[in-house]
Amino acid sequence: MSVLNTDRRSASRIRYAVGERDSRPWGTWEVLATGDRYTVKRIKVLPGHRLSLQYHQHRSEHWTIVQGFAEVELDDVVHQMSAGKHVHIPVGALHRVRALGSEPLVFLEVQVGEILDENDIVRISDDYGRLKPSAENSRESAGSVP
Repeated sequence: MSVLNTDRRSASRIRYAVGERDSRPWGTWEVLATGDRYTVKRIKVLPGHRLSLQYHQHRSEHWTIVQGFAEVELDDVVHQMSAGKHVHIPVGALHRVRALGSEPLVFLEVQVGEILDENDIVRISDDYGRLKPSAENSRESAGSVP
């Protein structure tokens, strides 16, 4: 006998589908798995490129480097990382990653939270001109971010 959970209050809002992928100016991402309050992505960053300096209001992330070399900025502290190394990014923490060296950086990102989608990105700085108007990317205007 199976039981269907119809209590929508306990279900997270995951807007990713397995196999979903996108290209960005810095590289690509692909969804490998989703479940109740989690999403797993494979992220590839082109040599010399970096993601925006950003934070999330609804999710934490855990990154595991699987190929290449990374420079991870986490709340103003810079970490050099290689394959097998990992870092936890709490909700609200400022972060970004850069691919060092001549080969692409590949890492697995595990997102955990109640709301998991691409709208939960607040960019503070971006090399590719993707910032929203300043009132929207201010940490003070985000409300629930410490």
